[in-house]
Amino acid sequence: MPVHEECPHCRVGVCEIHQPVASRREIAIFVIAGTLFLAGIYVEYFTPYPFAGTILLLATAIIAGHDVLKDGLLALIRFRFNIAVLITIAAVGAFLTANPAEGAAVLYLFAIAEFLEEYAAGRAHRSIASLLDIAPQTARVRRDDREVVVPVGEVTVGETVVVRPGDAIPLDGIVALGESSVDQAPITGESIPMAKVAGDEVYAGTRNLDGYLEVRVTKPEEASTIARVVALVAEAQAHTSRTEAFIERFARYYTPAVILVAILLAVIPPLAFGVPFLEAFYRALILLVISCPCALAISTPVSMVSGITTAAHNGVLIKGRDALEAVGLARVIVFDKTGTLTTGRLEVDEIVAFGVPDIEVLAVAASLEARSGHPIAEAVMRRAGEEAISLRDVEEFVSITGRGVRGKIGGATYLLGNESLFLDIGGAWRAEYDRLESEGKTVILAGTDSAVIGLLALSDALRGGVRETVADLAARGIRTVMLTGDNERVGEAVARQIGIDECHAGLLPEDKVTMIERLMERYGLVVMVGDGVNDAPALARANVGVAMGAIGSDIAIEAADIVVMEDDISRIAYLAALSEKTISVVRQNVATAVVVKLGIAALAVVGLVTLWMAVAFGDMGLSLAVIANALRIGRPGG
Repeated sequence: MPVHEECPHCRVGVCEIHQPVASRREIAIFVIAGTLFLAGIYVEYFTPYPFAGTILLLATAIIAGHDVLKDGLLALIRFRFNIAVLITIAAVGAFLTANPAEGAAVLYLFAIAEFLEEYAAGRAHRSIASLLDIAPQTARVRRDDREVVVPVGEVTVGETVVVRPGDAIPLDGIVALGESSVDQAPITGESIPMAKVAGDEVYAGTRNLDGYLEVRVTKPEEASTIARVVALVAEAQAHTSRTEAFIERFARYYTPAVILVAILLAVIPPLAFGVPFLEAFYRALILLVISCPCALAISTPVSMVSGITTAAHNGVLIKGRDALEAVGLARVIVFDKTGTLTTGRLEVDEIVAFGVPDIEVLAVAASLEARSGHPIAEAVMRRAGEEAISLRDVEEFVSITGRGVRGKIGGATYLLGNESLFLDIGGAWRAEYDRLESEGKTVILAGTDSAVIGLLALSDALRGGVRETVADLAARGIRTVMLTGDNERVGEAVARQIGIDECHAGLLPEDKVTMIERLMERYGLVVMVGDGVNDAPALARANVGVAMGAIGSDIAIEAADIVVMEDDISRIAYLAALSEKTISVVRQNVATAVVVKLGIAALAVVGLVTLWMAVAFGDMGLSLAVIANALRIGRPGG
């Protein structure tokens, strides 16, 4: 493919604009050949000059079938039997048996079928390439205290671009000034705009909705997130799946076998049953045409490409057809807990007070934790901020390693930490403490030297929609497994909350790899979902690794088989549904192709089908039906 440096589509290999233009040539061929074909039919059957009609039909065959005839003859010379050989033999045989109209029809209709296949593939490429069109081709850059508009390809990393309300963001970068809501749907599929302030990352092709932004560019145009997504999807579209590879291997043996059967059909009936040779030969030609595996050959790739493209438009990057196929066949999906099923951030979700208001417990805890950067301290401070708690002065502050902190507030000594800090080991708080721990929560105690005044329960907050996602997978017959480094009590509690079928806790990264291997032995295909960085070894070991929330992670985009761009766990259920739908369509297409071809072949053997009917219904028509069914994958509710 020629590369035009100024074209972003060319640079990532999905350009439909600068490819050699064949469509006009094809349209001209179809129009000229179609006109000659109709004229040839008329002259052949409705005038006293049938030979002139044969010449017109021969011209039709040469114009419409130039490519397939050339490929077929070259393949025959090299003893390589393929689809072109079948069509060439059938067309030449039709002319030799004084059926020029049918010979021309075979080549003309086959050319149309080939065009439909190319159109379907091109449509998928155009669909994914259209993602690049949402990124503007120019950027408003701040240079020498003034704004200039330049092509995005001329903007260098480190420069500042100005993005006004309503404008699309031209390049990946970090907000240097301003705040706004940004629509990231083109990349993540998320319909809810994201709030962006100074220090936040923004991405090319997303749209600034309502605020003024100045963005410091961090990546050149060709390395932007959306350009890399499109390039990876284009690469995935080019790869073949296991099913496709099987069909290709099958076709190598299938075509010679069909030719052998056709020869037997042409020879045995005249010798054994007295059938006229020309009639038997004609039926053999029909068998060759109907046996052409075009529809069977395209049934899988066009469906897979449609599924991959649809996923990309919904924020799920599938990097290979094998991955899409495997997700649809897998009966178990493994989740890493922290950062995948949960947010990875502790939250204070319950306060239990004894003899004082809840707010007093929170005030004491926040005041003591104000100097700490520990995740528990950060969670307490966030909750205090939400409750608008005023912090109190702390004197004689002491941090006690492994136990907690101590300090004086208003002249009284307060403690905050685990139960080893307190003398009151059998107080009224014990029952509540045990209850909260049994729910898998981290519990800290607040109190004085003599008594516990309250408990603060913290947990790693569940992601929104996680229960619904697990329930959806269960309804599809998919078993869910959770892996975590947390202790067994915490792991089991989270698994119960979510509805996970199986939990394995206390695992180190290498233990997770071992567990994936065991699950593969038990269940076969295993899909692993994680954050793409901390659990990279387990993701790599699974049959399919799915990285969550990888919009800003180059590591995850490169390492995982499938990338969910947004931190949206519901996309896993969407992925499972899409994969199952794609496999279902592949099976429908293969079954339809086989049944229709066998049916027409049976009719051909007994002489109930003509040559042009075989190619019109058994090849071109069937290919059109297969393509239409595959493109249904991309339609909502299709």
